[in-house]
Amino acid sequence: MKIIVPMAGRGSRLRPHTLTVPKPLIPIAGKPIVHRLVEDIAKVIGAQIDEIAFVIGPDFGEQVEKDLEDIADQLGAKGTIYYQGKPLGTGHAIMCAKESLEGPAVVAYADTLFRADFTLDPEADAVMWVKQVADPSAFGVVQLNGRNEIVGLVEKPQEFVSDLAVIGIYYFKDVGILKGELQKVLDQNIIHGGEYQINDGIKAMQANGYRFVPGKVDEWMDCGNKNVTVETNARMLNFLAQDGEALVANTVQLKNSSIVPPCYIGENVVLKNATIGPNVSIGNNCIVEDSSVKNSLIQTDSVIKNATLDNAMIGNHAKYDGNFTAISIGDYSVLE
Repeated sequence: MKIIVPMAGRGSRLRPHTLTVPKPLIPIAGKPIVHRLVEDIAKVIGAQIDEIAFVIGPDFGEQVEKDLEDIADQLGAKGTIYYQGKPLGTGHAIMCAKESLEGPAVVAYADTLFRADFTLDPEADAVMWVKQVADPSAFGVVQLNGRNEIVGLVEKPQEFVSDLAVIGIYYFKDVGILKGELQKVLDQNIIHGGEYQINDGIKAMQANGYRFVPGKVDEWMDCGNKNVTVETNARMLNFLAQDGEALVANTVQLKNSSIVPPCYIGENVVLKNATIGPNVSIGNNCIVEDSSVKNSLIQTDSVIKNATLDNAMIGNHAKYDGNFTAISIGDYSVLE
């Protein structure tokens, strides 16, 4: 089994945090988004992952490539790096990894986290994970027939088609078939909104008789902007706490401080005269002093003093000393 992860976008809606780190490497409950994504896929699929192919931007740098290869290695898989030079759509991004497009594979976009308990239908040629939503007009949705097969894809329907939104995770029994159809999309220059779309490849497969079925998820968590990323961090912390995962490192120093779970607190964090939680993630080597922090995400090597934070997101190597509450500051920022 392979996992194909298109992730070349920097994540402009999550700036300033993505000015120095690509969005898929922003940590959620102590692990990068893309790390949690491929871990969750491995759990859901229940099969050995042989290769994880990451499609990144050419300017992401050697350290990002190494980090991604390490993520694959931790799952016992080979990590392969491909590049998408221009943002030409989902279909184009997948085809940037065409050398890896053969055999069974999951295609997953690296800005989504999910929770599911799902067994693959052995009779299906492909699975599209979907989530029931309150407002289908804001999403791409699937249309089902009476045999629970996907027979249509409708983008942001103005009239009700279904309330099952596509979350951006797909399984193909043979992803090489998708590759063949997407190659035709590129060769024939089939473009929507200036981009080559995966849906055109999927619709061609359906027209040729391939059977698509929905895989339903219990929770779908977005990381599109600062507010929803902080919310996703809180939801993930609660899931991990329910699973009994240890979230607070043994090296945390508590000095007249308390932790209100669930919280993730990394290695060598110093808490002095502080109340932390609930729903807070703090990365390695941070100092939080004379502060109250809840519903927030703080990355590594940062210093927080005299703060009352709620719905805040703070980057790496930042310094903050002040009275603002729902702040969003990026790496190496100083507010004193």
